[in-house]
Amino acid sequence: MRVRLLGIGFLAPALVAVSLFFLLPVLLTAVFSFTNMSTSTGISGGEYLIIETDLRDLPAQGVSAETVVQLDAAGYAITEVGLARMAAAFGADRAQELREDYFGDTFEARRDLERLLRDLDNNPIRNTRERKAAADLFAVTIVGERYDTEAAFRDALSDTGIDPSDHDALVTAAYTGWIWTSDNFSLLFELPSTLRYALNTAFYVVCTLAFNITFGLFLAISTFYLPLKLANVFRSIWFLPRILPPVMYVLMWNWFTWDNGFIATVTGWFGVPQQNWMMQTPTHAWTVIILINGFVGASLGMILFSSAIKAIPLPMLYASEVDGANRWQQVRYIILPQMRWPILFLTCYQTLSLLTSFEYILLATDGGPGSTTEVWALAAYHTALSNYGGNLQYGLGAAFALILVVIGIVLSALYLRFFNFKELVAKPRIEQ
Repeated sequence: MRVRLLGIGFLAPALVAVSLFFLLPVLLTAVFSFTNMSTSTGISGGEYLIIETDLRDLPAQGVSAETVVQLDAAGYAITEVGLARMAAAFGADRAQELREDYFGDTFEARRDLERLLRDLDNNPIRNTRERKAAADLFAVTIVGERYDTEAAFRDALSDTGIDPSDHDALVTAAYTGWIWTSDNFSLLFELPSTLRYALNTAFYVVCTLAFNITFGLFLAISTFYLPLKLANVFRSIWFLPRILPPVMYVLMWNWFTWDNGFIATVTGWFGVPQQNWMMQTPTHAWTVIILINGFVGASLGMILFSSAIKAIPLPMLYASEVDGANRWQQVRYIILPQMRWPILFLTCYQTLSLLTSFEYILLATDGGPGSTTEVWALAAYHTALSNYGGNLQYGLGAAFALILVVIGIVLSALYLRFFNFKELVAKPRIEQ
């Protein structure tokens, strides 16, 4: 029992870290993806508001044309609310005169009410601008008015004589807060840009992953056969992209590829017009992006594969040399067959990393030129946290991210199946 409790105690920090930094973010992403949260709705509920620009969209939301006309052409009435506003803006005497002589009267047009205000017996309003402002105080309308609760909004609908059959549709249309919905996922399959993001992501992951694994293996194998000191120097040089801050690393590539950078300067000596070798064409952009991410991933692969190669018993290599095997035959028949587990780990890790990371693309091209290098994760970031329209769509961005989580889990399961994970972690036969 004590041993079990001790084990749980040692695992507790890891369980807390996994819960806080993995499970909780995934859970919140799933929750937000089923909402329409955005900058316009906020994240803490909303009010009920209909403005004039909303009127033309109400018929499409199930509101009758008669109600739309009634909202657009609201009348005027002498009510206690209007009188209170009148007393605050134009004096209690005028408000009292209106209460005594005209309380409850209604007017279809503002000019009729303005005429009344101009002809008051004791306190007439002579100034035209002031009469218009005073008449607006008695407008009987819900357009442009904010209501904190649904009950208050429904009461206002009843007070203005709106057809009760349109109340539910108006409540739905007027609510400015977020609601639970699955429309985000429907929208993902309807947007033409979704397929482009998916294809860009597949191209980016496959090409960069192939470069990472292949070049990492090449570096590991080639430095394995070098003298130790020389091999360490080469490994240190190739490990620099991994330890450099992403901003500095991409700035170096910008200096190398931009229209005033190294490549443009050298090619200019031979009469080639200056151009941005990163952003000139989509082909240039993809080439640079794959190289930027590829060198970072290959440096990690080089370290892992070098460690795995060093774990191979040297007598196996010596015996192969005695049997006449050359370097290529040693790589093909001895080194590569024993690299399945490191390749599995790096393939899974790099796939998940490439699916969800976008910082190098953001810093290098920001999805350009146009949106030709916009990958799925970058689209989620732009949708939820940074777009040119100003309305950040948290719910739709979370739906983008949740799709990535599902794809990552599915790919991990396929990798484990493809590489026969159970056999890799099985006990050696001598221990069975």
